[in-house]
Amino acid sequence: MAINNKVKYFLSAGSFIICFLISFATVYAQQKLNVAIAGLNHDHVYLIMNSYQKAEVNIIGIAESNPELVTRFKTRYKIPDSIFYHNLSDLLKKKKPDVVLAYNAISDHLAVVEAAAPLGISVMVEKPLAISVKQAERMAALAKQYNVHILTNYETTWYPSNQEIYKNVKESNSIGALRKIIVHDGHQGPKEISVSKEFLSWLTDPDKNGAGALVDFGCYGANLMTWLMDGKAPISVMAITHQIKKDVYPNVDDDATILLEYPNATGIVEASWNWPFSIKDMEVFGATGYIQAVNEKELRSKLNGKEGYKVYPAKTLEPAYANHLNYLSAILKGEINPENDLSSLNNNLIVVKILEAAKVSAKTGKKVILK
Repeated sequence: MAINNKVKYFLSAGSFIICFLISFATVYAQQKLNVAIAGLNHDHVYLIMNSYQKAEVNIIGIAESNPELVTRFKTRYKIPDSIFYHNLSDLLKKKKPDVVLAYNAISDHLAVVEAAAPLGISVMVEKPLAISVKQAERMAALAKQYNVHILTNYETTWYPSNQEIYKNVKESNSIGALRKIIVHDGHQGPKEISVSKEFLSWLTDPDKNGAGALVDFGCYGANLMTWLMDGKAPISVMAITHQIKKDVYPNVDDDATILLEYPNATGIVEASWNWPFSIKDMEVFGATGYIQAVNEKELRSKLNGKEGYKVYPAKTLEPAYANHLNYLSAILKGEINPENDLSSLNNNLIVVKILEAAKVSAKTGKKVILK
């Protein structure tokens, strides 16, 4: 029996909808980044693993030589054996990721770039960029030689509150010329908050982390200040460090205060493993007002001549700046030029210079002039 025209229409429309949905799903799947992971001994790796569980990213390879870590992650996240490699070089011989994400000791970041950059693969490392200026400059040279992106990931980059402060200061000039920036970062201590033993091992090793709280949390303030100062380095750096819990952290500092001198402003970075609670905030004083990023989503402000403080939620970020995966995807597609963004190579070369100068200052008790 012949099918009438109405039935034919619905069958045709249904087929079209099914094809459209399949096509949309395929495009969506293709939009997800294919990433390789270098190292599993940085606890920030759990963030990317959570994204993997939510099907927000494709992990096509993991380079890790510690069998205990491999077993732990394989079991917890149900990752097949075929994904794991003993080292990054072997992984990159078999797989071609969009980007390599480094979750290992800071001293190992250079080796990740040396393996990936010659293959034309960009890299994002966890903060800070490098353990020394020498290593950072080598990474920058490789980025230039092979035309790849070398980016640094900070939790605070994706805070709506920090991004809104930047727009207030740089776009609407709502508090006038910058005069003082104070950044507090840290927690009660890595051992006290029960980080993994693998993370704790290198975090408290000066040869792998570079210092203690000075590097672990001082980098956040250096990063944010360089951003607000339009990518300019400070004139000088001074630092004071303490070992308040020498029995717990015998080889590194656990408290650091870094003073940054700019032509018309002062930056104060307060980094510690001795806070009574976890803290990541930023206070920005201008000639006519004040704004504080109280936490990730909340702001507090006060203008000259106004009574009291205004407390309000930060605006939602545009998708490309909402998290590191969206940001990476936009950069690799050429939709964003990182230039002097918080994750940029330019910014983070200065961060490493500040941290290195701070270590020298803390050791000598003298101001270090940056050239």
